[in-house]
Amino acid sequence: MKRGFYTIMAAQFFSSLADNALFVAAVELLRAEGASEWQRAALVPMFALFYVVLAPWVGAFADSRSKGQVMFISNAIKVVGCLLMLFGGHPLLAYAVVGLGAAAYSPAKYGILTELLPPSQLVKANGWIEGLTIASIILGVLLGGQLVGTHLADRLLAFDLPGLDTSVDTPPEAAIAVMVLVYALAAAINLRIPRTGVEMRPLPASKLSLLSDFWRCNSRLWHDKLGQISLATTTLFWGVSGNMRYIVLAWAAVALGYQTTQAASLVGVVAIGTAVGAVLASMRVRLDRATAVMPLGVLMGVAVICMVFIDRLWLAVPFLILLGGLGGYIVVPMNALLQHRGHNLMGAGRSIAVQNFNEQACILTLGALYSFATGAGLPAFGSIALFGGVVVVAMLAIQAWHVHNLRHCTAEVEHLLQIARTDPGHH
Repeated sequence: MKRGFYTIMAAQFFSSLADNALFVAAVELLRAEGASEWQRAALVPMFALFYVVLAPWVGAFADSRSKGQVMFISNAIKVVGCLLMLFGGHPLLAYAVVGLGAAAYSPAKYGILTELLPPSQLVKANGWIEGLTIASIILGVLLGGQLVGTHLADRLLAFDLPGLDTSVDTPPEAAIAVMVLVYALAAAINLRIPRTGVEMRPLPASKLSLLSDFWRCNSRLWHDKLGQISLATTTLFWGVSGNMRYIVLAWAAVALGYQTTQAASLVGVVAIGTAVGAVLASMRVRLDRATAVMPLGVLMGVAVICMVFIDRLWLAVPFLILLGGLGGYIVVPMNALLQHRGHNLMGAGRSIAVQNFNEQACILTLGALYSFATGAGLPAFGSIALFGGVVVVAMLAIQAWHVHNLRHCTAEVEHLLQIARTDPGHH
């Protein structure tokens, strides 16, 4: 791997670490303020909101300047969101601002991989990035859980800046204040990401023209015989993964009687499994064989349903590792295939923006479904089972779609797989 790749990894680690610790702190902040269950569940779709709303513009923005600069700006926006959460803004709205920063960050984070590395290294690079991201999720949720716990929170709240009243008075507020510093560290590392030499694509004078350009790119990827399947699969995976953070917290509360600090560690257990699955996939699955992992998506949905029958910690830990492992093994090769097709069809930033739009729209939709079910009075177990059933049905439909493509468009699919198998260069 090129040297700049490791700088990208470091920046991604700290930014993702703060994202996940902040989620736990925001859940605890709402709980401490007496917010209802549906509001805590709504944190997930609120984070996804700007991914969907700004999708036509963030990809072009990422392609218009160096990716390191885009990532720096994105982390600065996340700092603003944290400060809003600390100083009077509604936690849901403030968390949406953090999501705005993440929406701008993602096209640059993934887009720079296709600028820096050849297609032959994309699966390996994605394995490293996803593995490191999972490590940051594990450490992030653990850090967030510990920061809102009494042991660390008491020490943080006892720390005062001379002559300055910060109005940080509760454990979740202290945790959010720490995240401001972590985001600042990530932003500093972003400034050291090297330029790749790829020609920038200036933003058009009429920003509204990007809307039609985005929909053309979205349509092109959905009409590509491999792009559509990889996009549908990764969209579903991230829809599940994005909501699993809260689902595990809610499940642990009713099944095991855990508080936020204890439950956060189980979110990390799922992430461990995802990391193992991601690394195994990066070593075992070639780009042209990415679609072979699709049946595991059905098993992932079934596993979500089976969560309602787990009420012992000794069963929960290996089960959650398995659940995470299924997801990790699916997403790495499918994500690499999607990046490869998107980069060849429309450019890195735009293709990642299309990917983010669809994935975050799925997170928003599934999160809204779960939040609505909870708000309507459905018990946590019922909401979880409904969520898993939707995943099973959706994954079966995607598999049937791929089988249809193989039957009726065999020559086109084989041609695209041959390109993925043999293309040694990058654009």
